[in-house]
Amino acid sequence: MDGLHWLDYGVLLIYLLVVLAVCLRVAQRRPDSDELFLAGRSLGVGVVGLSLFASNISSTTLIGLPGAAWESGIAVANYEWMAGLVLIFSAFFVMPRLLRGRVTTIPEWLEQRFDARLRKYLSAVTVFLSIVLDTAGSLYAGALVLLMFFPALTLTPTIVIIAVAAGLYTAAGGLRAVAYTDVLQSCVLLAGSLLLTVMVFGEFDYSWSAVVAALPAENLSLIRPLDDPNLPWLGTLIGLPVLGFYYWTMNQYVSQRLLGARDAATAGRGAMLAAALKLMPLFIMVLPGAMAAALFTDLERADMVFPTLISEYAPIGVAGLILAGLLAAIMSSVDSALNSSSTLISVDFIQPRRPGWDARKMARTGRIVTLSLMVLAAVWAPMIDRFPGLFAYLQQGFAYATPPLVAVFLLGRFTEWLSARAALRATVTGHVVSVVWFTATQLGWLSIHFTVVAGLLLGVSLVAAWAWQLVETEGGRRVLPESGAEEAMPRDVRWIAALLVAATAVIVAIFW
Repeated sequence: MDGLHWLDYGVLLIYLLVVLAVCLRVAQRRPDSDELFLAGRSLGVGVVGLSLFASNISSTTLIGLPGAAWESGIAVANYEWMAGLVLIFSAFFVMPRLLRGRVTTIPEWLEQRFDARLRKYLSAVTVFLSIVLDTAGSLYAGALVLLMFFPALTLTPTIVIIAVAAGLYTAAGGLRAVAYTDVLQSCVLLAGSLLLTVMVFGEFDYSWSAVVAALPAENLSLIRPLDDPNLPWLGTLIGLPVLGFYYWTMNQYVSQRLLGARDAATAGRGAMLAAALKLMPLFIMVLPGAMAAALFTDLERADMVFPTLISEYAPIGVAGLILAGLLAAIMSSVDSALNSSSTLISVDFIQPRRPGWDARKMARTGRIVTLSLMVLAAVWAPMIDRFPGLFAYLQQGFAYATPPLVAVFLLGRFTEWLSARAALRATVTGHVVSVVWFTATQLGWLSIHFTVVAGLLLGVSLVAAWAWQLVETEGGRRVLPESGAEEAMPRDVRWIAALLVAATAVIVAIFW
């Protein structure tokens, strides 16, 4: 396909106008801080679930998953089905307590359990990761595709345009604008990805046997040998749960939708919807990328697989819909990261120093913070072009930074013996080990896969917490007053969770 047809431009224009209309409608509410950050804690099941899915299935995913599958096969889909299991765990054992504590941010709960030091520590790390990895990665990925269809553009100005658009409507409408547009965007994204999958599969005459014959057997296997350079089975077992728990439970960028739910039951049902949707990327994003390995053998880098698939196989009109899906993914991930980072800075750093500010003033401050973070992300995003691959850039960053945080959060949630000072020391110790390990890896002294490293760093941090607690002299360990038995989830949520776990097991068994 040479360029875009006028019909493709029409589809793109219609999509952008609809998003603009939704944003303007929501922005008329003139949200205060609670509305800006948590949509007034009134989000329903569909909005929570679809928004969770759309904010996660970002442009980095649309670019990264097919690219990784083209390069090494479908094992990259392990990140997706593992996310569904983590969501189920979080819905039953973590989110009810956070909602009962009426927290606005995840770090706020750490202050309730430990003290303000842990709150600020987690908040600062989360903001850094959100801007440098999530937001910047999404801006870069979106720009890659747009450059292919609009050759007159250049990388940095394209990134700036995307950042300004997402930043303005996020600052105007807050989480409600983000969540409502995510619902629209997730529908467009699913439709576009499904259409592209059908077209790519058509190149094999819709025959799974033809796909199997065209690809090496290991490229269609989810579970890889221990020495696999891309994703060994041990990394799937001990590393992906750690990365998934941080992303789906501790990362404000994602968990903010659950915190904005009406109640625990609504959050649970929304999480089940998102978990069900997380089974789809294997079929509509990863497998097309794997099939592309038989179609394109001369691409310079994996990040170009998705735009090349659009260029080669999407007919007139459909290309516009798929690009609209890409724009949807860009906007949903960027707006989510900007809104959550603004929430963390406003609530965890500014509000404690300005307790006299009313909700309107906090909302204005939140908008200023959002726009400032947009600038920082846009400045850093072009630097990602110097890294070998987008997906590896994202996952390795999380693998080294998040395990100490996950260790302390889990101990705080499920035990009562860990004190605040020991928790802080354990987190710092874990991050010192992470920095040393990362440096040794870059120098070639260690060559352990980063997913295995994530699991090992979790173990190091847990041991560090136990050791620091042994020498702890601080009295009066803080235990949350509501640390008793959790409310049982409604029966329908329990049944859906069981069915999703069974479906995941079947999928893994089929593609073992």
